[in-house]
Amino acid sequence: MAENLDPSLTDADLAAALVRNAGLLALAMRSRGLDALRGTATEKTGVADVVTAADTAAEGYVVEQLLRCRPQDSILGEEGAAHAGTSGRTWVIDPVDGTWNFFSGSTYWCSALALADGAHDAGTSPGTQAPLGAGEPPRHALADAEVLLGAVFQPQEDKLWLGGALQPATLNGRAVAVDARQDVSMLGGVTYIHPGWLAEARAAGPWQEAAQLPATLRMLGSGSCDLGRVAQAELGVWFQHSCPAWDWLPGKGIVRAAGGQTGVVRVNGLDWFVAGPAGAVAAISAALADGALPD
Repeated sequence: MAENLDPSLTDADLAAALVRNAGLLALAMRSRGLDALRGTATEKTGVADVVTAADTAAEGYVVEQLLRCRPQDSILGEEGAAHAGTSGRTWVIDPVDGTWNFFSGSTYWCSALALADGAHDAGTSPGTQAPLGAGEPPRHALADAEVLLGAVFQPQEDKLWLGGALQPATLNGRAVAVDARQDVSMLGGVTYIHPGWLAEARAAGPWQEAAQLPATLRMLGSGSCDLGRVAQAELGVWFQHSCPAWDWLPGKGIVRAAGGQTGVVRVNGLDWFVAGPAGAVAAISAALADGALPD
């Protein structure tokens, strides 16, 4: 069983311990066998969007520790956790980011969280992406919040990224910075788009405009792992639409602490989230806007 944490820990040390312990808990559950893990999976919005017992156990651990260590703060979790605090701060939890990778046996998944400067009303919906063909997917109120602290831990590569307004950007304690090159054509791009959205012009058009700009393109399946690598200049620029707060805020905080820029561009009723060097973010944002459908 994962350890109880000391409430006297700094926010940064607490965040690091939470994502490390949550990630190791999920990994231990997966080590019992992929077939057993897949047997616990249930679909949320479709076959590519699932939750496993490891997701819920890892989130449960983080919530339990936060209620012990930071009871005055609010909590918002991907798997339904919600607590309204009084401090004006919110811990946003993604217990297993890259669940498809996780239950497929890949190492490219992580546990992530962010401490945001903004309150969460536990009585409101988290604002996840609407189904295909529905109205405009809402943007959660916390999407634009300042990230005091982001933490991402990739257990099978033992990589821990930290960074935010109150914390320099680091990988395993070593300072990192985004790629110094501003020209997007010199950078590797990383993105994700669900196959179903490629049949919808409102998403496919902007994505194709932006996807042509980088020197090369990757689609790896964990936004928080991607953004950690943007922060350390292993990847250049990242873009994706309709990100819930837990997929965006941890990496956003780390990238900004690493000297990068982040932005949200609304095109055809969809919010596109972009991160990387300032020049590349500007170029990707402009290309996305070029994909706007005629009125």
